[in-house]
Amino acid sequence: MKLHFRQATSVFRKTLPFVLLRIGVGLLLGVVSVLYFGITLWIGYRLLEAGTISGWIAAIGLLVAVGLFVWGWRLFSRYVLYLVKVAHIAVIAHIVDTGEVPPDQLAYGKAQVTDRFAEASALFAVDQVVTAVVKEFNSGVVSFSRLFSAVPSLKKLIRLVGNAIAIAATYIDEAIIAHMFISDDNPWRSARDGVVLYGKTWKPVLGSTLLIVLGLYAAAFVVLLALTPIASVFGGLSATVEVAGWIVVGGVFLTVYTGFLKPWVKTVVITTFLVESREQTPDSETMDRIAARSDRFQELVDTAERETAVEQPAQPGDNPVPNST
Repeated sequence: MKLHFRQATSVFRKTLPFVLLRIGVGLLLGVVSVLYFGITLWIGYRLLEAGTISGWIAAIGLLVAVGLFVWGWRLFSRYVLYLVKVAHIAVIAHIVDTGEVPPDQLAYGKAQVTDRFAEASALFAVDQVVTAVVKEFNSGVVSFSRLFSAVPSLKKLIRLVGNAIAIAATYIDEAIIAHMFISDDNPWRSARDGVVLYGKTWKPVLGSTLLIVLGLYAAAFVVLLALTPIASVFGGLSATVEVAGWIVVGGVFLTVYTGFLKPWVKTVVITTFLVESREQTPDSETMDRIAARSDRFQELVDTAERETAVEQPAQPGDNPVPNST
């Protein structure tokens, strides 16, 4: 476990260009969001003050503005932020697998994603199925909550661990995507094999993931407590300044949490999975065990088989000779 943490920390430092890129994009989105809603509210206020529109129309306009913002945010997250995240995963996988850092890791990560996935929607589709399979598998193997559900004093702890397991599934999903970049070129087939390898190594991988996710909770809480005095200082000046202080605290907290803590956790989980599964090979017994715990796994297997059949069409000489009667 300590070896994985040390190795992951080293990999994290080596991929700082991607970490800084994500922080920069996050800060840019924050500025754009503030400007968007600031301008929207200012226009609405001016129109209300001039009597041009009524309160109902202003409320509807605000809802439309929020809806457009959410739509644009989701679109940007899926086709820009998501691709940046996956490109970062590709670089992490390369470093763990080879021990070498690509000369231009930003260009390398982008090339890896575009070479393996013609469209972002294809990558997103694979990711969604893998995430569903991992969640179902984790729910099947970690069922201790049923044993202690009758103990009221443990319900909060069980709920906390359950939330941690759900969050862990997203990091494990990223680890399986990392496996896809160092294995088979077929995304569905490599995703299937990655899930099977997780089924063989789930104890150390899920255990370390739960440990650092719970640690992430604690670290985020400590960071928030450390930043709270900033808002308190501003609160002594005026109510408006106090609100601004809390906005600053929230922005700094989100920057530290999403910019440094989460990428480090991701790097640890990916490193742990790739190291633990390095000497393992997929087998039918593990596939059957996962299929018994996950309905979506069969969808992954079927798609992988279809993709393989398309890549390797049957040749005329491969057709079996019909039995004579």
